[in-house]
Amino acid sequence: MTKFFAIGFAAVAAIALVVMGGLVFWNDGKSCATSVVAGGQATIGGPFSLVDHNGNAVTEKDVITGLTLIYFGYTYCPDICPLDTQRNLDAVDILHENGVEITPVFITIDPARDTVSALNDYVAASHPRLIGLTGTQEQVKAASKAYRTFFRKSGEGEDYLMDHSTQSYLMDKTGFLQFFRRDTSPEDMAKTISCFAGV
Repeated sequence: MTKFFAIGFAAVAAIALVVMGGLVFWNDGKSCATSVVAGGQATIGGPFSLVDHNGNAVTEKDVITGLTLIYFGYTYCPDICPLDTQRNLDAVDILHENGVEITPVFITIDPARDTVSALNDYVAASHPRLIGLTGTQEQVKAASKAYRTFFRKSGEGEDYLMDHSTQSYLMDKTGFLQFFRRDTSPEDMAKTISCFAGV
């Protein structure tokens, strides 16, 4: 009877976690909560084929080799992207100080203007660990679809803007771990990421 009660309790607890919008991963004895977003945890991320800021063709296996923080934006963005990217890079620096290495990745949603050369300049001015990714319109759309992000062109002419989603995704080789809204501080990001690093 006790055995059946324990099994039933575990099942109810698991269901409750999913209903509350999260799953719990155990990493080196620590429980690390992962959020369920955009239709479910298992739907975030997937294969992509893009070009990095040095002009090398890469896939997700080349880029996501450990803890990786992925953000979709564009270098011509006047306000949101610079703030979000800097927040992510601040979290990367905090983690580095605590002995945790993570790769920040910037995937453009504006490949027409964000060429390899433009991304190379952007990366050089941003952070030594940052990886910039671009590609054809089709390649970028496929990557965006894999991560359930949204973007669309707004306006005409050379100074058009891009409407887009602003989540940052924490990934590793096993897949999606967590997402961060733009109001999350770099300190809180670093704390959450440290859990998945076993720190």
